[in-house]
Amino acid sequence: MADKSGDTPRCAVLVGPYLSGKTSLFEALLLATGALHKKGSVRDGTTVGDNAEESRKRQASTELTLGRGRYLDEDWIFIDTPGGLDFNQDMRNACMVADIVIVVADPEIGKAAALTPYLKFLDAHDIPHVIFVNKIEDSNDRMRDIVHALQDVSDRPVALRQVPIREGDAVTGYVDLVSERAYQYQNGKPSKLVQIPDAVADREREARNEMLETLSDFDDALLEQLLEDVEPAAPDVYGQLTETLQGDLVVPVLLGGAEKDHGIQRLLKTLRHEAPGVAATADRLGISPVDNAVCQVFKTVHAAHMGKLSYVRVWHGTVKDGEELNGQRVSGINRVTGARMDKCGSASEGDVVSFGRMDEIKTGDLLTPGGSAVLDWPEPLQPVYGLAITPANRGDEVKLSGALTKLAEEDPSFRVEHNADLGELVIRGQGDTHLRVMIERLESRFKLQVEAREPGVPYKESIRKSAEQHARHKKQTGGHGQFGDVKIKIAPLGRGEGFAFKNSIVGGSVPKQYIPAVEEGVKDFMRRGPLGFEVVDVAVELYDGSAHAVDSSDMAFKTAARMAMNEGLPKCKPVLLEPIQKVVISVPNDATARVQRIITGRRGQILGFQAKEDWNGWDEIAAYLPESETRDLIIEIRSHTGGIGFYDGAFDHLAELTGRIADQVVEGRTAVATG
Repeated sequence: MADKSGDTPRCAVLVGPYLSGKTSLFEALLLATGALHKKGSVRDGTTVGDNAEESRKRQASTELTLGRGRYLDEDWIFIDTPGGLDFNQDMRNACMVADIVIVVADPEIGKAAALTPYLKFLDAHDIPHVIFVNKIEDSNDRMRDIVHALQDVSDRPVALRQVPIREGDAVTGYVDLVSERAYQYQNGKPSKLVQIPDAVADREREARNEMLETLSDFDDALLEQLLEDVEPAAPDVYGQLTETLQGDLVVPVLLGGAEKDHGIQRLLKTLRHEAPGVAATADRLGISPVDNAVCQVFKTVHAAHMGKLSYVRVWHGTVKDGEELNGQRVSGINRVTGARMDKCGSASEGDVVSFGRMDEIKTGDLLTPGGSAVLDWPEPLQPVYGLAITPANRGDEVKLSGALTKLAEEDPSFRVEHNADLGELVIRGQGDTHLRVMIERLESRFKLQVEAREPGVPYKESIRKSAEQHARHKKQTGGHGQFGDVKIKIAPLGRGEGFAFKNSIVGGSVPKQYIPAVEEGVKDFMRRGPLGFEVVDVAVELYDGSAHAVDSSDMAFKTAARMAMNEGLPKCKPVLLEPIQKVVISVPNDATARVQRIITGRRGQILGFQAKEDWNGWDEIAAYLPESETRDLIIEIRSHTGGIGFYDGAFDHLAELTGRIADQVVEGRTAVATG
């Protein structure tokens, strides 16, 4: 059962798709729990949530926000998370420290599928959650149809807890299916108790029976009562609702409208009576009670004037300012509300606070005085979109590197790569919006301006036929000259075999001490072949040559080897190679045909498709795609799937590229090389 003592705060995390109204619900909860005297407006940019400059610009969350309140003598911490899939890393990390998650849903049947990524993550980690159907006053769909749509995307049974009361086309209140009491919404006030309207009485009984039947799957005594037409006592029903919620066995569905404070009190009462406490959550995560403090880092922030902050949930014990955890001294403890930091001397079990200047600590770390505890933490999301960036001011390169390192610490799904082959600095993340926000943060927080473009593709080149080549480097400059003479055989290797060098010199025509220089010269030339790209899958054999007793040197033989490759490789029918990725695209099955057309339109090869395991109504399509065609793939997939499709991809092999596209690639490379 939930901890009713009120001594330890509980943590509720809000998740849901973009435009579902999470931030409005966050404001409504803070108002109802006394943290606010007046709600802010998303439109006006006055909310506690979405306080970052990037969020206000978009009127959408781009990072998580913390709030604190007190309801019926119990402390609550609320965490509002971004709705866009570009920022799902924050959502996932926050859910890992939640006692309960509120999944905010749109009241339209067609938008239920948008909840799939959230519900899948919660169920995969057994995190208790409720669904709050928001904006119910604007709904034209029947509640029973909405529930059926929610059940289609939930692995756990969903249990409707309220039925709406309608007057004409408007929803004016609800009937609670446990207490069987009716309430009328009042804007900005708690709902008013009223008589159950005759028009909804039959539907209320039907919905109540459906709820009880769902619960009876987990309670034999309740099942027996239903079979015998015995009305179960309300305390028994509440007890079963609490048990199944805390065990992530059943998902309660509540309804309301956050903009007008409809249903907020009922939601808070459900959380108060049925959500687990910190001790139960720690036990679910496998964190055993100990005498010392145990804390979990779920977010890292580099704040102006405060340095690095580690947001933590305290699972056990008390942490004092200055205490050492995992070998790092806690330098300042703050309770966070929106953008405000309130300094405190300690943090106790259940609390969510920030620890200051723990430079070696990262998101996901479990902190203890001994520093030896480890807890499983989800792997960061893999990047699916990239941009190459350069600082507007070349003198800012070192500063840019440091800023990017800090942003990557804050968001583990954001990566930074240095591509030596292409000479590019590439940032990678979850989509175009994700990376554009990161670029805006570089400007607003670090005063850095960068130019962004599509990253280059690491094309390679190889050969189709063999050739022999003789090259002699001879130069007399007065005193010692330069002399190196080599004969080589160049041959193609199988795709993916790389490079092989063979020394077949017999009789010392090329002295042993110069053999490494020949190999070095060959490798040096292969960094940029006749087409302008790195040469791969080639074997070179040194089979003859000559040397001069005085003028030969390592440098002379290295130069001769480069000359031989320069003259010989063009005779071997060079061919351009493009990197091919194997991708697995996951989409609702009504989008499968569209995605298959996307693949073929991007020169891809479909390997097959099948139903996605444990994802009802979803398919997986496996395919080979040229890397050049994956650069904006995630954008098109999302545009055809209501924003919820996704893919995983990795380099698989190199394939020959010929024709007009190959000519354009080579011409582009030549143009870059010639300036």
